[in-house]
Amino acid sequence: MKKVLCFGDSNTFGFCPKDGSRYPVNVRWTGILSSELKNDFEIIEAGANNRCAFSNNPCDKTLIGTYIIQEYIKLKPDVVILAVGINDVQKIYDNGEDKIYQGIKKLVKLIKDNNVSNIVLIAPSILKQQILNSAFSSLFDMKSIKKSELIPKIYEKVSKEENLYFIDLNKIAETSDIDGLHYSEESHRKIANALAYFLKSQKFD
Repeated sequence: MKKVLCFGDSNTFGFCPKDGSRYPVNVRWTGILSSELKNDFEIIEAGANNRCAFSNNPCDKTLIGTYIIQEYIKLKPDVVILAVGINDVQKIYDNGEDKIYQGIKKLVKLIKDNNVSNIVLIAPSILKQQILNSAFSSLFDMKSIKKSELIPKIYEKVSKEENLYFIDLNKIAETSDIDGLHYSEESHRKIANALAYFLKSQKFD
């Protein structure tokens, strides 16, 4: 049975925009995925609130993707799903298009250097205007929204250059109208269904 590492941020963790709790295992997309694919894949849930892909998160080293990914790689996954990067557009980091491109390339290289070739790079859904009036307004601004709109293009480019699988969540689900950042239960279900179909359709080495 192949191991699939789902490495990501609060939307991988299962943050509920209504009350800040964690969605139950049968609601968050990683949990649904685990249930639906239990006969074919072992799903490793590795989401964390406020995790970045590459930015130097001042809160905790485990929230820096390029730092903590090497610990998860020790679990020897056959496939890595990278669902991270939206926190890198927080205003504190001031990351532009090139920094995002170089940062995600660095994260991918770290995984490849640990002999994992099956990498699925997932572009997060863009931020909505509602985030400016949410509990996260101190972290994200209008520039953050604009930068989030660049991520799909950047990730697709990196995927082509690095021979990765690429999935754009903007074609599958949108962020909640509550905070403009996190997903509803329905969106988690859509994401899980799309990824389940994708994983079952691939013949990974």
